[in-house]
Amino acid sequence: MASLNVPRIHFNAPTVLILSFLCILVHMLSIDPHCAVPGRGGFNLNHPLDYLKLFTHVLGHGSWEHLFGNLTLILLLGPILEDRYQSGSLAIMVLLTALITGLANILLSKYALMGASGIVYMFIILASIVNIRGGTIPLTFLLVAVVFIGKEIIAALDQKDNISQMAHIVGGIIGAFLGFKFKR
Repeated sequence: MASLNVPRIHFNAPTVLILSFLCILVHMLSIDPHCAVPGRGGFNLNHPLDYLKLFTHVLGHGSWEHLFGNLTLILLLGPILEDRYQSGSLAIMVLLTALITGLANILLSKYALMGASGIVYMFIILASIVNIRGGTIPLTFLLVAVVFIGKEIIAALDQKDNISQMAHIVGGIIGAFLGFKFKR
């Protein structure tokens, strides 16, 4: 009897997959609002959960559309980045981006923040410089930075939606910094 050659499923990008599964779980349990980091004036220094929200805000999303939009790019770019920078380093990058976008929101915005968009923008910019070589800046990085970050700056000036362009911009800046810092 011939055996079937069925490929096994490989847990190829643990950091990206765990982040994705946690985002889905938070949304399925409808606890997204409890993950949001408060805006200016809303952070309580005496409330331990507010410190946790500096990291958990990336897990909550306003809708399935918001979640799937972020997960599409996280699952597309994340495995490439995780292969390049390794799981532990990428996990640190994700946590650092969550922390910095959370702190920036507390300082700069009057609205609560939730969603992984800062992580997405960090991934986009980071992916644009994976092939950096000593002493050079990839033209693709410059174009991606201008297109993605420039679009967010223009949108922030227009401010007709409830999207946090600040988190996008900060995430992109962090991606650029980390890309040049951890270049291989």
